[in-house]
Amino acid sequence: MADSLILEVAELEHDVLTGIYSEETGKAQPLRFTIQAEMKLLDHYDADMPLTASKNYMDLKDAATSALPAGVHFKLIEAVADYICQTLFVQDERVLSVTVKIVKLAIAEHDEQIGITLRRERR
Repeated sequence: MADSLILEVAELEHDVLTGIYSEETGKAQPLRFTIQAEMKLLDHYDADMPLTASKNYMDLKDAATSALPAGVHFKLIEAVADYICQTLFVQDERVLSVTVKIVKLAIAEHDEQIGITLRRERR
């Protein structure tokens, strides 16, 4: 098995205009995101390496919150995930792949997780 480095933000909740819920109510839908970014791995990480030797974790959080365009209704939840992937690819050439899991909180009845997982690799 090859070595890998995956940065992750898990179970981040944010409201997004998406899907039938937003279309019917005019309100943003509450979503729960888990985002993983596979990074280009260095041969070794020393204790005194600068912070720039890795990606800022907050970039993952921002891709699912402040980087999403305000007022845009993403008809498909897949489009939300794709937008997050593309945002992270544009930000940093060291991002090799991105996996975005989105759970639609508004339609769950018994704490089940209903949603999608999208994985994109850098082209």
